[in-house]
Amino acid sequence: MLAWQADSVKGWLLQLLLLLTAWEMGSGQLQYSVPEESQHGTFVGRIAQDLGLEVSELVPRMFRMLSKGRGDYFEVNVQNGILFVNSQIDREELCAESVVCIIHLEALVDKPLRVFHVQVEIVDINDNAPVFPLTEKHLAVAESSVRDAQFPLEGASDADINANSLLTYKLSPNLHFTLEVTESHEHSASLFLVLMKPLDREESAAHHLLLTATDGGQPQLTGTVQLLIKVLDANDNSPAFNQSVYKVQLFENSNSGLLAIRLNAIDLDEGANREVSYISSSFSPPNGKEKFVLDQETGEIHVKGDIDFEDRNFYEIQVEAQDKGSPPLSGHCKVLIEVLDVNDNAPEVTVSSLSVPVPENSPPGTVVALISISDRDSGANGQVTCSMWPSGLPFKLTSTFKNYYSLVLAKPLDREQVAEYSLVVFAQDQGDPPLSASSSLVVPISDVNDNAPTFAQPSYTVFVKENNPPGAHIFTVSASDPDVAENALVSYWLDEKLWPLSSYISVHSESGKLYALQPLDYEEVKLLEFQVRAKDAGLPSLCGNVTVQVFVLDENDNTPAVFGPAEDTPTLLKVPVAAGHVVGKIHALDADSGYNAWLRYELYDATSSPWRVGLYSGEISTARALEEAEGSNIQSLLVLVKDHGKPVLSTTATFSVSLVASAQAAQTDARLSRMGGSAKPLADTANLYLIIAICSVSSLFLLVILVYVALRCQSQAKEAMMYGPGTATLVCASEVGSWSYSNRHSHILAGVSGEPGAKNDLMVFSPNIPVLTESGKELVPNAAGQIKAPPSHTSKNKRLYEEDGMDTATFLTI
Repeated sequence: MLAWQADSVKGWLLQLLLLLTAWEMGSGQLQYSVPEESQHGTFVGRIAQDLGLEVSELVPRMFRMLSKGRGDYFEVNVQNGILFVNSQIDREELCAESVVCIIHLEALVDKPLRVFHVQVEIVDINDNAPVFPLTEKHLAVAESSVRDAQFPLEGASDADINANSLLTYKLSPNLHFTLEVTESHEHSASLFLVLMKPLDREESAAHHLLLTATDGGQPQLTGTVQLLIKVLDANDNSPAFNQSVYKVQLFENSNSGLLAIRLNAIDLDEGANREVSYISSSFSPPNGKEKFVLDQETGEIHVKGDIDFEDRNFYEIQVEAQDKGSPPLSGHCKVLIEVLDVNDNAPEVTVSSLSVPVPENSPPGTVVALISISDRDSGANGQVTCSMWPSGLPFKLTSTFKNYYSLVLAKPLDREQVAEYSLVVFAQDQGDPPLSASSSLVVPISDVNDNAPTFAQPSYTVFVKENNPPGAHIFTVSASDPDVAENALVSYWLDEKLWPLSSYISVHSESGKLYALQPLDYEEVKLLEFQVRAKDAGLPSLCGNVTVQVFVLDENDNTPAVFGPAEDTPTLLKVPVAAGHVVGKIHALDADSGYNAWLRYELYDATSSPWRVGLYSGEISTARALEEAEGSNIQSLLVLVKDHGKPVLSTTATFSVSLVASAQAAQTDARLSRMGGSAKPLADTANLYLIIAICSVSSLFLLVILVYVALRCQSQAKEAMMYGPGTATLVCASEVGSWSYSNRHSHILAGVSGEPGAKNDLMVFSPNIPVLTESGKELVPNAAGQIKAPPSHTSKNKRLYEEDGMDTATFLTI
């Protein structure tokens, strides 16, 4: 028996060595071992050092341990990186009869997210003594039993494993019996009490023996059972089974009442000594009596309860066949029932860590979630494949360990296109039929400030009438930002690098409304060109810009100004003269533009006057022939100078003509003055012109003030706004005739300025100023921006131009 035990120990050590070698050849995980029943705080290993992590980075990177379904047996001290026992572990409770008891742990750290797999083996200690099913065993042995007759005994069980559960048996010294142990590598050993010397009931009716079981642990633990052997007389043959061990295979979830096996024991005796009944003497595990039932009359074993492979995959039943002799004799056999797995458990999908929301600028390879897959079945039924739906998402599943997957980013993200992803993780086993499970994940994408504010147009054109009220809202710019929250919060400001704008334009930082800070004067500023910049509130902030062109539209706010004679020397008119003789010319200038600067000349009283004035040229000529009889007198002509603005502004000029007969030597002075003039000697001509000029300028200034006040009062009374965007009409002009042009410098902000000098033919913006016919009907411009007048009106205008001495080639049909 000692040789058998030595061989058994060698075989067990060889299996353990092969198991450890295969374990160490695993996939790069940490392995520790700790004895069971270790107290709280027992050192297991320096996990931080073994994982290549600095102790100082455990807390910032949120180091944590996860143990799936095994309880919190271990903990890590983040101050020193040591793995220690958190609660006492009972290996027999945790792993039952498993040879290797391993607790799988996951160590997680963030920034970046990483997962480490740790295995801790729970080393068995000899803390369980061998235990027999009964403390006292009763046996009946016929005195007629022959030498070497065997009587089976139930062996002891030890909850420990390996050497700690390697049992040796010893029978107390006696004269009649010895102990025989039959070792089984698959199952527990079989014990037999062997009769060495025939019994004599008259000599001894009963025998008391002590059977001791000793395990192989250090220190050794023992268990005992009392054997009470009663010597019987008569019935010489015991029932016998055709085999000592029966093996049966059943699928789990078998229906209740299913026949597992039919046992048959044969007794060679006759009569009552041959009649056999069957008794199930013991079950292993003990709850086997709830799973199977033995028919005492037929020896049939039927399924009684629910059989679950995942709960228990092996049952052992000791069956005794007893005859009805006196005393009765019995035979024994062992029934081994193996439960076969059925694919009755669907995979389980567990998301152990989900790092959301995911920033849209996360690089590919970023770990989004850790997913573990489990299946309680075995073999192909427990082999699981994992997939993701739908396809085409910027994520992929990566296997990191057996049944462990990482959901990682596969493509760049753009929150502005997709703000949230919904995906389903599928797990399917390889059973027949296959079972599957799924878990839904929602991965929101967090915003990053990667979009600058943009305007709907690259530039805006705004038309504002001059003399607008201070602080008037002239336009609103708006920029959009597809980001969210503060990344989409847009503020506006003016870019004043090119030209200072603070005295002209301001922009509201939140609404983007543009305001004119002061009344704009077309005669000073015709165009304001600047950039409005939009900046979001992200970090770092992004900017966009747009160009705004503000065209100032002219209003009729300047009265025509009359200047001195066209020539410095006076004009001498000697009579008689023919009709149409040109005497002089009125020179006037209007600071406005377009229609507002287009002047016309009229005589104040032309009913009986022998004079006439060119409508647009300002030339004064005779309307009829003058005779010598009309000589030697001075005639004063009052000329009205009007513009074409709305309302019409006008001024007056007095033109004096001295008529001299041809026989006289006196000279007539024709001059232009403000509010009238008369003939003077040649010596006083220069002084007279100076006085006239001063009076004219003063009168013109006073008139401009009065007109400005009147226009201001009129604009305030109007309900409609006289500023803001408008539609421009193209008007062409010529310097021939009565057009008047401003010599002022035209400022164009943004670094562009006009050239000073007299106006040439040009195109100006003149909105909302209609052209009227003689009957007062307004003419509408065509698609080319020109105004076509009726033939009568056009021919009349052309005739007036010809009468005023204008070149008909420069006449513009309006």
